[in-house]
Amino acid sequence: MDEYSRFVDWDKMDVTVQSQDAKELTCTEFQELKQLARQGYWAKNHSLRAKVYHKLISNIPCRTVTPDANVYRDIVVKIVGKRNSNSLPLPEFVDNSLVPTYCLNAEGIGAVRKIILCIANQFPDISFCPALPSVIALLLHYSKDEAECFEQVCRILACNDPSKRLIDQTFLAFESSCMTFGDLVNKYCQAAHKLMVAVSEDVLEVYSDWQRWLFGELPMVYIARVFDVFLVEGYKVLYRVALALLKFFHKVRAGQPMESDSIQQDIRAFVRDIAKSVSPERLLEKAFAIRLFSRKEIQLLQMANEKALQQKGITVKQKRQNVHLAVHAENFKSEIVSVKEMRDIWSWIPERFALCQPLLLFTTLEHGCSLSRFYSHSEGHEPTLLLIKTTAKEVCGAYLSTDWSERRRGGNKLSFFGTGECFVFRLQPEVERYEWVIIKHPELATTGSEPENHASPASSTLSSGSVPSDPSDRLSPFLSARHFNLPSKTASMFMAGSSECIIIGGGDGQALYLDADLNHGRTSHCNTFNNQPLCSESFQISVLEVWGFRDTMNG
Repeated sequence: MDEYSRFVDWDKMDVTVQSQDAKELTCTEFQELKQLARQGYWAKNHSLRAKVYHKLISNIPCRTVTPDANVYRDIVVKIVGKRNSNSLPLPEFVDNSLVPTYCLNAEGIGAVRKIILCIANQFPDISFCPALPSVIALLLHYSKDEAECFEQVCRILACNDPSKRLIDQTFLAFESSCMTFGDLVNKYCQAAHKLMVAVSEDVLEVYSDWQRWLFGELPMVYIARVFDVFLVEGYKVLYRVALALLKFFHKVRAGQPMESDSIQQDIRAFVRDIAKSVSPERLLEKAFAIRLFSRKEIQLLQMANEKALQQKGITVKQKRQNVHLAVHAENFKSEIVSVKEMRDIWSWIPERFALCQPLLLFTTLEHGCSLSRFYSHSEGHEPTLLLIKTTAKEVCGAYLSTDWSERRRGGNKLSFFGTGECFVFRLQPEVERYEWVIIKHPELATTGSEPENHASPASSTLSSGSVPSDPSDRLSPFLSARHFNLPSKTASMFMAGSSECIIIGGGDGQALYLDADLNHGRTSHCNTFNNQPLCSESFQISVLEVWGFRDTMNG
């Protein structure tokens, strides 16, 4: 056996990693490393993988004073003493996490707890890091001794490159990553998200498990392949793989009865037994086939979620029911939707606003059918939710990301604004959510013609006059909003308002038009899509409501 076998139980290890011929890794270019990592170049040779890990981790930029192997040798006896390493208590920041053993032998299993305690001693600023036991257990398979593993983990934790996020070390970072994952599921795994909403009382409680799927439930051969790529490409890889896991779970389990009373438990069991249905290669293939936002865009979304949590004073772990919204029957009343329907809508909105409760701002039953009153009651609120019930008992609506006061920037002209977080939906006769499409043609306001050049989030571009010249500076319209503090030139058009009408660009060819008297409306629908129109092409409004988002934490 090689020098990296001290903590490995080879009876549990994948036999193929023992028999491959030794290779060398000489490349240093990022793109080549990225390709080799994704292909599993060093996955079939235990010694080579250990050397690659050492090389990649040693190149992580770290704080000036980062604990190394010598520090571990100095402190381990003082901290652990003569206690049995297998019974050592874990620090609070690992949150009683599952401590995976993977293919470790008895010495390795005990070493995990010793290293965790020594890291707690050297990193007093860590307050929440549930992924740490898994990372330590994995790296022990590729370490000569405990001290070397300690040093490698410390370098990962001490990374000081602001553009290179690795492991969450605070509850704020962890919780915002769960919210960001929820946003990504809502965008890229809508079928799976629909299932989660149907079978779970708290969808974000399910998504809060996303790191556990990777750093806890995923078998050794799978998490090692993920870690190969993670060390090269960073945090975004974790989102990709978790999304792929959810997609496979939905595909394999769709239509089957739940195996337990909890969807969380079902997903965990699926991930533990993933070898029955998906190979590591297929999992990564699926993960990298997802046309995900750029690293810069995900970082912006993460920052927005962190800001929302900070504004509500949520920076330490607390009971989730105090953090996330349930639309309560006793304090919610709408003439258009039921509590259940409002909860469904709430599951579609960005996670940072799901921390709030619905607040009725305007209803035609109380405030009359006046567009000016619609604006006066809606302005100053961002985002808002529009609900419409037609005289034919159709129910549709829109989530609107931007304050209606933005319409004034265009003077008396029809003004376009908003972000790609906007979407339209239908609740009656059937539930359907439509992804957005950019409104590019102001003449829609008068002609009622159908929107053209429909685009998906991954392929949409801004109108020619507003595209930044440097492609690296371009951001998805999904994130081009004032609350991300981005320049106005990156803004796109999803909402339009004037004194004469309102236009909301939905997705899949859907667009909604409301006249100034708020009595009549019409829709346009692109027939090239195989979905049903939002509602009747021309309709009369029975009731219209506008809802805002009330921050219950800060009154």
